[in-house]
Amino acid sequence: MEGSIKELSVYRFSKAREDAKAAEIMLIEAIFKASINRSYYAIFHAMRAVTILKGFDSSKHSGIIAYFNKEFIKTGEFDKIYSKIVKAASLLREKSDYEDFYVASKQDAIIQLDNAKQFVIIVEEYLKRKGILN
Repeated sequence: MEGSIKELSVYRFSKAREDAKAAEIMLIEAIFKASINRSYYAIFHAMRAVTILKGFDSSKHSGIIAYFNKEFIKTGEFDKIYSKIVKAASLLREKSDYEDFYVASKQDAIIQLDNAKQFVIIVEEYLKRKGILN
């Protein structure tokens, strides 16, 4: 595998880990909207760490999500539950970021973070199997 692709995947995955950690800290500090946002970005950067392995990138979140679903969910490389996690995380992040008067609950932030952690773990396992991570 081309070195730069591998390095980019590792870098993106490190961003996913960092965002998950930030989401956890924000949850502890009761900053729920920001926690929801960072949890989503943990998932998003983990997806980008995987999609780049097939040479794909997109400036649009919808493009990354659609490609991930087509190339990794529908092919069975990742279980269908992860497509549901991505969709739910994306919808909640958009609601939290853009809806006027939306009040993020602690429960929403907990669920979003739990899903993000689960997603990051499964991507980490995948990247290890592919020889990207040690």
